[in-house]
Amino acid sequence: MTRRPLRVGNASGFYGDRFSALAEMLTGGPLDVLTGDYLAELTMLILGRDRLKNPDLGYAKTFLRQLEEGLGLAHDRGVRIVANAGGLNPAGLADAVRALAAEVGVPVSVAHVEGDDLMPYGTGGEGALTANAYLGGAGITACLRAGADVVVTGRVTDAALVSGSAAWWFDWAPDAYDRLAGAVVAGHVLECGTQATGGNYPFFTAHDVRRPGFPLAEISEDGSSVITKHPGTGGAVTTGTVTAQLLYETQGVRYLGPDVTARLDTVRLSGAGPDRVRVTGVEGEPPPETLKAGVTRLGGWRNEVVFVLTGLDIEEKAALVRAQLSEALADVATATWTLARTDHEDAPTQETASALLRLVVRDPSPDRVGRSLTSAAVELALGSYPGFHVTAPPGPAQPYGVFTSTTVPAASTPHTAVLPNGTHLPIPPPTHPTPPPRDTADPAPPAFEATLPAPPRDAPPPVRDAADPAPSAFEARGPGGSAPTGSGAEPRDGGPGAPPPVTGRGGAGESPAGPTTRAPLGALAGARSGDKGGDANIGVWTESDAAWHWLRATLTVDRLRDLLPETRHLPVTRHELPRLRALNFTVTGILGDGVASGHRFDPQAKALGEWLRARHLDIPTHLLRRPAQGPVPTPEGTGP
Repeated sequence: MTRRPLRVGNASGFYGDRFSALAEMLTGGPLDVLTGDYLAELTMLILGRDRLKNPDLGYAKTFLRQLEEGLGLAHDRGVRIVANAGGLNPAGLADAVRALAAEVGVPVSVAHVEGDDLMPYGTGGEGALTANAYLGGAGITACLRAGADVVVTGRVTDAALVSGSAAWWFDWAPDAYDRLAGAVVAGHVLECGTQATGGNYPFFTAHDVRRPGFPLAEISEDGSSVITKHPGTGGAVTTGTVTAQLLYETQGVRYLGPDVTARLDTVRLSGAGPDRVRVTGVEGEPPPETLKAGVTRLGGWRNEVVFVLTGLDIEEKAALVRAQLSEALADVATATWTLARTDHEDAPTQETASALLRLVVRDPSPDRVGRSLTSAAVELALGSYPGFHVTAPPGPAQPYGVFTSTTVPAASTPHTAVLPNGTHLPIPPPTHPTPPPRDTADPAPPAFEATLPAPPRDAPPPVRDAADPAPSAFEARGPGGSAPTGSGAEPRDGGPGAPPPVTGRGGAGESPAGPTTRAPLGALAGARSGDKGGDANIGVWTESDAAWHWLRATLTVDRLRDLLPETRHLPVTRHELPRLRALNFTVTGILGDGVASGHRFDPQAKALGEWLRARHLDIPTHLLRRPAQGPVPTPEGTGP
């Protein structure tokens, strides 16, 4: 007998997300399970510092406050709550939920998942603040099977909150890889909350996204799903918003997880009605024999000063400040200067006539980047460039963190479900049988991947022998670029199965595809970017097949490096997802030691994709998007 679809929603995409979302999701429409994702790399560092101050903490305190109202709402509606808010102390949070339930008079059974903490085993190494394996959803499944109303976990994968719930609902076996992969994809779409319903969406002017509702998925027994939201909530669910989230913070066509490897190149999206997108065709493979593990440590101390340079001689003013502070910075481990030319010529306002000179310093000692340094900056106030001022008074040194990732054997990680009655149930690692052969009548598209090392600085362009075939559409034409060998290799341009060449790089407004227009890439393509430790990913997609063929042929690794010069000397990997009409780039090392170190102006690479969309190139005129229909509505009381 086929069970009805599971209705699973999300009420949090990060620690600090909309506080009212949990109650809104519980009252906005029917649900079976409500999830909440509270953990990220930076969050683990924050929780680690909390635990240093109080060993009883280490979990997301916001979640507990949300349950003051949410426990009763969920109990009355028969909704199970599954959240990774346990952070570094899931047992402590489970106890706190039980105490809260007794206080508010709501009878709930609480379970938790543990075993991700690797600190007792020395995995993090010297100086580690936290070290956690990314567990799968099997522990969540066991807790729900035991009757838990609330399940809290530590560091499980974000998608495991959904896939673990779906495996319970449908009683899937651990080797139901296609079904599990479908649930993982649904979980990945939901995990960042309103990013699936129009939040942070590149074509946001087409929708009212002032207050997007949180997403939910209707997951069927075969693993397919429909992504939607509660009726009457803001935002939009379209194939575009779902594509954007599918590409977010993923690396490669194989989405590795502790329960299953989901093939992102098999995902099919289709409209299923207003604010409804169907997700089908997801294929799964056995998971790897290792688990990802994240390690945070305190990296040292940092400080920052931003000087405002107004009017004329901006470059000279910046050079003066740098020279004046050179002696104070002589013993500092790292000093990074960035001049942002936000100034405009003949500007009508003082702010638009000003540029920003940012100094970021890091050192193992707080003394070298503390008061002695900030005092040196303050002392320049009356003896430096004309118009000297800073955006904020210099402050004391602040600690910063470093995130690194490694792998640990899944078989040696003590994944444990602690059931409502206190029983500790060990979760066995998944087995790795050989998957059955696929039906060759409709094979999955090959996994197109090309990894290139950073070219040497000032390297001359490579010389290609005229007898060599043209580079493939996914191969970067630069040092080290070559097509992968074997069954995954893409046909060469002009070869069997290859699309017609469409480059958009003809002269005088012409290309093999016809007339071109110099325009931003974002006039044709959407993009979304994010961080994974010190790396960044940029997903780029189009809405039509014709635009996809042009994008696929044009946006090579070399072209990306040309458009984003800050990536020019870094390793870049390019992946193709034809069924999503998408490319996904991984830029290795662009974020240094990760978000907690504050390495860049945009330390989580959230706007890297928008920078790419703003870069201009020659685009076939007939491919350009039509303007969005209508502006974003003006909030009451602020219009003309």
